Amino acid sequence: MTFNSLPTIDNPTHLWLEIPEAELERSWQHQPFSTPNRRWIAYLNRVSLSAFLPWLHSEHDSNAQAYPKDAALPSIWEAVNGTAISFGNKKMVLIPTEALDIDEFRVPQEWVDIPNWVADYYLAVQVNLEEGFIRVWGYTTHVQLKNEASYDAFDKAYCLDSEDLISNLNILWLSQQLCPDVTRAAVAPLPKLSLFQAQNLIQRLGNPNVIIPRTQIPFATWGALLQHGGWRQRLYEQRQGIQQWSVNEWLQNGVSDFALLFGWATVDTAMAGARGSNVIETSPSIVRRLTINSQQCELQVRPQGNITSRIWRFELRALPGELLPTSFKLRLLTEDLQPFEGNEVEVRTSVESVYLEVALGELPEGLVWEIEPTPDNFELEILYI
Repeated sequence: MTFNSLPTIDNPTHLWLEIPEAELERSWQHQPFSTPNRRWIAYLNRVSLSAFLPWLHSEHDSNAQAYPKDAALPSIWEAVNGTAISFGNKKMVLIPTEALDIDEFRVPQEWVDIPNWVADYYLAVQVNLEEGFIRVWGYTTHVQLKNEASYDAFDKAYCLDSEDLISNLNILWLSQQLCPDVTRAAVAPLPKLSLFQAQNLIQRLGNPNVIIPRTQIPFATWGALLQHGGWRQRLYEQRQGIQQWSVNEWLQNGVSDFALLFGWATVDTAMAGARGSNVIETSPSIVRRLTINSQQCELQVRPQGNITSRIWRFELRALPGELLPTSFKLRLLTEDLQPFEGNEVEVRTSVESVYLEVALGELPEGLVWEIEPTPDNFELEILYI
């Protein structure tokens, strides 16, 4: 709902939106964070999203959604300020602040220089919790940030003066319809981290006494850690002193709270009994429902035989009565995204399911799954088995 009050009259080009009253309290009850400051940053982002997204749905795109997905947002807010929204084939980032001074727009470097975080548009959002509204007072593009903004090396942020922003958000939508411009500039690829590097960084930066981890290491290394969704989630959990992604524990004790938010569940899967037997046995599995090219599918993960044998099946299944189309691929990678022999299977003819089986060593290992075409709201995850 648009905020109709005197400020709107004083600033007719700015977008003023009410924060839903219930959201002011509900947003405070979400996941924990390592410090009061990070919890406050997350709160500002969530109330901003709760005010802006319904307006975006009603006015411009009913399918717009937080990116990469709502469950992944805490791991982002633990690291950096800002919330991405995907709409159509574009992406925008809300950068909220409580500051009264809006002479300058500061965008954290992560949103500008991490390749899979780059957006088309960056919106400056002022949050007034006392009055219960947000003000979108301007926006810019990725191209403009890269070409015209000054860079603050201490704060690792791109900075634009307020007069360099477009204050009327309607221009964003008109420009897309009438004369779409190039909104993104090229960004340099980030280095690939080894598993050893990533584990050391997570152990070091996962200490909650490290108040601002993003300033403790070179940006290229930090960005490489964050762009891996599984490592970013591990860093978030490490800073809370928890571990939530052990498949063995899920099968024994139920799926963790975090994994439930990502869509995982435990089920008993029917299995054929021994040869010559008509008995149908059940085996515990973890399952995640996926949408791939508008088709509903399931990814099932279960041990083959006794869990101590360390042989695991990853199976992509169509829903009952449906088939997987040709060219669908299921792929497994190591935690640091390296392929291995027999790590991929492709649907050659329409079938109900395809699967991969992998034999693991005695020590717990991390595996990353991927599917082509990419499922809706996909985010890299590390399953520890």
